[in-house]
Amino acid sequence: MDDIEDGTEIALWPEKEKSLVESFRDPDTNNQVFFIDTAGALCSRSAGHAIDVEDTSTLQAIVLSCVTDDPSPSPFPNSYAHPLPKFSYSAKTGEISVHFACDPAYPGPEMAPSIAWQGKTYLLTSIPKRKPRTIIDDASAFIASNILTPISFLTGTAAPAQARPDEVFGADIDLNEDELVEEERSEEAEIDDDTELARKVRIVTVPTAEKDMLDLLLSEKARNRRRWVISPLRTTNAKTPS
Repeated sequence: MDDIEDGTEIALWPEKEKSLVESFRDPDTNNQVFFIDTAGALCSRSAGHAIDVEDTSTLQAIVLSCVTDDPSPSPFPNSYAHPLPKFSYSAKTGEISVHFACDPAYPGPEMAPSIAWQGKTYLLTSIPKRKPRTIIDDASAFIASNILTPISFLTGTAAPAQARPDEVFGADIDLNEDELVEEERSEEAEIDDDTELARKVRIVTVPTAEKDMLDLLLSEKARNRRRWVISPLRTTNAKTPS
């Protein structure tokens, strides 16, 4: 319980325990069990603490205590001290929404207050992960840049641009891959073929007034990344029909 550090990022991992019956489950898999308490906070069973949102997108475990040596900055609310976000699940859409009691960007006192955040819908989504480049990929890039370009120069035709997705998304421009607006993901950005099992989970924002229209622009993969299945745990085996 107490070995979960404040700020631990929440990530996705394939379920390690298939049984939904409490007495059959391995207690070591409780780190994959989450629940929404009566106040609407998302909580981790293994940590025994609520989940907060950092930088308006990253889910992190927080450790609540009555006494702290670090004074909370003022004014309230701020990034250190603020009401916990509330989570809700829609059985109709399969989406998990996050509701904030104040601006999740927590602007400082020197900034003019804004109500723009109130017109946004915050949704939980997983992030696709592309497998790392291989020697073959690098060799293909070498051939394209060192052979195709000279031939194109001799023939007078323009060589096609060879910008790689990892160069585009890894460069210090605009957005990183896990910060892309879902509606604007290219086919390359949809690739999710990394053999590593872990996936990041993030909160994306959608203008509430335009959500229905933007949902129509989502690819099936992007839509599925926003869909979640709630599996309640049971104290006994479900009765089988006689």
